[in-house]
Amino acid sequence: MPANRRQLLRTLAGAGAAAIWADSDLEAYQGQVNTNSKPSDLKITDMRIAVVQGAPMTCPLIRIDTNQGIYGLGEVRDGASRNYALMLKRLLLGENPCNVDKLFRKIKQFGFHARQAGGVCGVEMALWDLAGKAYNVPVYQMLGGKFRDRIRLYADTDSSPDTNVMAQRVKERRDRGFTWLKMDVGVGLISKIPGTLTQPIGLTPREAFMTPHMFTGMELTPKGVEMLAEYVGRVRESLGYDVPLAADHFGHIGLNSCIRLGKALEKYNLAWLEDMIPWQNTELWKKITDAVDIPTLTGEDIFLKEPFIELAKAHAVDILHPDLASSGGILETKKIGDAIAEYGVPMAMHFAGTPVSAMANVHCAAATEGFLVMEFHSADVPWWEDMVNGIPKPIVDKGFITVPNAPGLGVTLNDEVVKKHIHPEFPGYFLPTPEWDKDRTNDRLFSFAGAPARG
Repeated sequence: MPANRRQLLRTLAGAGAAAIWADSDLEAYQGQVNTNSKPSDLKITDMRIAVVQGAPMTCPLIRIDTNQGIYGLGEVRDGASRNYALMLKRLLLGENPCNVDKLFRKIKQFGFHARQAGGVCGVEMALWDLAGKAYNVPVYQMLGGKFRDRIRLYADTDSSPDTNVMAQRVKERRDRGFTWLKMDVGVGLISKIPGTLTQPIGLTPREAFMTPHMFTGMELTPKGVEMLAEYVGRVRESLGYDVPLAADHFGHIGLNSCIRLGKALEKYNLAWLEDMIPWQNTELWKKITDAVDIPTLTGEDIFLKEPFIELAKAHAVDILHPDLASSGGILETKKIGDAIAEYGVPMAMHFAGTPVSAMANVHCAAATEGFLVMEFHSADVPWWEDMVNGIPKPIVDKGFITVPNAPGLGVTLNDEVVKKHIHPEFPGYFLPTPEWDKDRTNDRLFSFAGAPARG
C-alpha cells in the first residue's frame, strides 16, 4: 500500500469517522432519520375502528396504535364486519408490528374467502403502514422496490337499462382520462321483458342471488342473448374500439348460457368477462375460457395464494383478479401476482374502498411485475380524495395514481372529512376497544400432546 494512502487511513481512524463529515452534512443526514421510533422496541398497544359509509361502500377503517406514538392505518374489506378485525386484537397486543409476516401467519387462520378475510387483510395493511413509518420508507420499498411509478386504473360504471344513458356514462369516464373501463351486463337489464329468460316459476331474486349460478335453473333464451349483445354493442360503438371495455355482473345464469352469451359478445372485443360463475369451479371455468374468444377473469373472493395458483396452473381463466382486502393483504397479493405470472397469467386488482386501502393496492401493484390494472369504484364520490392528506392531489389523475414515496402507505386521515361520513349505526371515531383485549380460547391448529415430562 502506498505510504500516502496508509497515512490517510491512519489519520481518518485516529480522528474518528465523524471527522470526515462537515457539520452541515451531518445535520442533513440526521434530518433523514426517523427519530420518533425505535423499531426494535415497538409494541402494539391498541386497535381502534371508524366505520365509513358511502365511499361508495361501507368500509371499516383500522388504526393500530403503539407505545411510541406512531400508528398504522388499514381497512376491512367493503361490506365486511368491523368485528373481523377487532377479534384479532388480543393476538396483536404487545407484539412488534414490524414483524409483519410473523403476525400475518399468526392471524391468517381467522380469515376465509370473500369478506371473512377482511379483518386479517386490514390488519396486515396497518402493520405494513407501521413498519414503513418506523423505518421511514414507503411500503413498496420493503417489498423489493417498484416496477412502475404510476398505477393504471379501470373505472367501474353504474348500470342503466337505457343504452343511451349507459353509453354517456362510459364516455364521461373516458373524457375524464380513464384509459380502461368496465360496465355491467346483467340479466336484470332484460328480466322483465317476456321471452328473454327461462327460470323456475316462483324463483325470487333473493333466492337466485344466494344460489350458485349452476344451481338456479336460470338460462338465457336466444332472445335474451341477442338483447344483451345489442346492449353491449350500442355502448361499444358509442365509446369506440380503441379503449379496453370489460364486463361484469352477468347474473346467476347457467354454464351454457355463459358460453352462448360470451360467443355473442366476441365481436365487441371486450377486455374480459368477469365472474361469470363462482371461482371455485376450476374445470367449469376452463370450459368457458376454451369456448369463448374473450379473456375470462375471476378471483375477487379468494383468500390466500394457493387457489390462485391452481386456477393459473390449469389455465382456467386468462386473468386473475385478487381483492387485496380478501386475498391476504399486501405481501400475499404480491406473492399471488408473482406466482401466477410463472404461468403467463396477469394480475388485475379488484378494489372498492377508501384511499387507505387504495394506497395498499397501489404499493402492491407497484412492486408486482405482472400487474395489469386496478379497479376504481369511487369516480362519482366527490369527497373520496378529501379523506386523506399527505399525498399530491388529485390522487386520481387521468386514470392513474402516482405511487407515493412517503413512509408507510403514504397517507394520513383528514379527520374532519372522515368524521362527516361515519356510519350512523356505528358512531364514534377511533374509540378505545378494551372489550376486545382478552378472550379465553385455544387457537392451536394441531392436537394437544400432553405436558412435557418432568425429571
